[in-house]
Amino acid sequence: MTNNFSYAQAFSRTIGWVTENELDILCNKKIAIAGLGGVGGSHLITLTRLGIGKFNISDMDRFELANFNRQAGASMSHIGQAKTVVMAQLALDINPELEINLFSDGVSLDNLEEFLTDVDLYVDGLDFFAMTIRRAVFAACAKKGIPAITAAPLGMGCALLNFLPGKMTFEDYFQLEGYPEDEQLLRFLLGLSPAMLQMPYLVDASRVDLNNHKGPSTPIACELCAGLAGSHALKILLNRGNIPSAPHGIHFDAYRNKLVHTWRPGGNNNLLQRLGLKIAKHQLSKKLTPPLNP
Repeated sequence: MTNNFSYAQAFSRTIGWVTENELDILCNKKIAIAGLGGVGGSHLITLTRLGIGKFNISDMDRFELANFNRQAGASMSHIGQAKTVVMAQLALDINPELEINLFSDGVSLDNLEEFLTDVDLYVDGLDFFAMTIRRAVFAACAKKGIPAITAAPLGMGCALLNFLPGKMTFEDYFQLEGYPEDEQLLRFLLGLSPAMLQMPYLVDASRVDLNNHKGPSTPIACELCAGLAGSHALKILLNRGNIPSAPHGIHFDAYRNKLVHTWRPGGNNNLLQRLGLKIAKHQLSKKLTPPLNP
């Protein structure tokens, strides 16, 4: 055994599902990930093991005990440490040749231009409730022609949407402009998950608290998100395979053994979505809100 690193050897077991030339392509691609919590950290590790060679990563938080049930870098030895630093170390321990830029104050309007410079793909790892900066990042991606993926961990499943250059934009799909924060959150949830596969097994609705930005979560959902987002990242970066783009989406729920391909022309302006929003508001009034997994 040797401690000398070799990219070709480290990722050779991927060959067969991708060609040697495609692995070289992945090595030279750059992905931006905003948020390194529940899904973001898993995205980084999965994409690093896929052979991606360059990253911009951002997060302003530090690891704490409440992260242990789902976050890739959360452990006793990492409590109190910056998520960007910990996750960069974990990724570099897999591939010491990574080019990885840290944005340890988080992504903001002030550094968004730098965060997306020379980026081939954006993968959303922001907290569910971070609507203002999420909208800004997706708007910038659309303007720059950068494909963007959001994979939402819901219950024990994943709801995935791709926003591709020249196709329907994040704002066109979710229709958030002009609404107060609580309704933006509902519109985001219903847009991500028109099928709401996670609802039947929510056993304690009181654990969902939109006002205080809290909701239940599972590691199952986060790992499924990393797998689904990783497979679509591969297809987008290699320009191969079927890549559904909003208003088309995918929702897989491992608990219910269900896979649904969603299609909402007009996004949240769709008649079915408008009906779903009315029902969700009624549920909120009864404190029976749907499950979130930030």
